[in-house]
Amino acid sequence: MSRPPRDRQAERNAIHAAAARLLAGTPLRSAAGALSATTLATESGLPRWKLYDHGDLLGDFQSRVHAQGAVPEAQMSLGATNERLVAELANTTAELSAERARTALLRRALTEATIELEQAREQVVGDATVTHLPVARRRSTRPPGSGP
Repeated sequence: MSRPPRDRQAERNAIHAAAARLLAGTPLRSAAGALSATTLATESGLPRWKLYDHGDLLGDFQSRVHAQGAVPEAQMSLGATNERLVAELANTTAELSAERARTALLRRALTEATIELEQAREQVVGDATVTHLPVARRRSTRPPGSGP
């Protein structure tokens, strides 16, 4: 069983297409879209060692990245999302702190009310001058005058 021959032209085409997508900021296979050799290999669907077999294409990609001097759109989008989430986290943390302060105040008020209620109950039991009445006899369901 022999290995099929390498299609170097297909590899070159894949590298060209991946480089164009990464430089345009529209990666298909890499989430971050970083402009690196590793991301180019991931985007092209080739192992890194095959990418380095095409050193001229890799060098061209790296020089275009250097000349572009910009961050790809995918990374800018992730950066903007990160900034928004950091701001939301700060707001949520402040809200949580305020809510914790409110609940602590409510717990203290509830504790004081519970203590006052217990003291009032003890005072009522201690001052008990209530006379309990005997339980009323059960009424008979017989009509009056029908005997015992």
